[in-house]
Amino acid sequence: MDRYDKQILAILQEDATVPVAEIGERVGLTSTPCWRRIQKLEEAGLIRKRVALLDAGKLNAGVTVFVSVRTSQHNVKWLKQFHALVASIPEVTEFYRMAGDTDYLLRVVVPDIAAYDRVYKKLIQGSELADVSSSFAMEQIKYTTALPLDYA
Repeated sequence: MDRYDKQILAILQEDATVPVAEIGERVGLTSTPCWRRIQKLEEAGLIRKRVALLDAGKLNAGVTVFVSVRTSQHNVKWLKQFHALVASIPEVTEFYRMAGDTDYLLRVVVPDIAAYDRVYKKLIQGSELADVSSSFAMEQIKYTTALPLDYA
């Protein structure tokens, strides 16, 4: 990956709708080589997909809850069941298996506490959990989907 690729990725991370001709102009390439580079970045899996980022508040999903889950179950059957359960809950927007005191960390977006309570009940009814701890975000200080490119 060279500086052109990094510049292309930086532009696409900020706005995936920028026309190829404009991207090429901004990075110093003509349209065809720029388009080929984008295609190669997609084929290599560096660009996984292009999406629209929506405003959670305007969609009545402005409450963010971080949910820490601990379990005493550490077997493949339970793991598959829990993953399927979490995948079936659309309010869960991020889901991580963790190292340390917390086994799983979930990011949940909902309109209010009552909606979160429904998500919570789905979690505890659908799986054996040792502890579920919820933290409500008071203010979003930084949010980005752009990855740092200096390490590439």
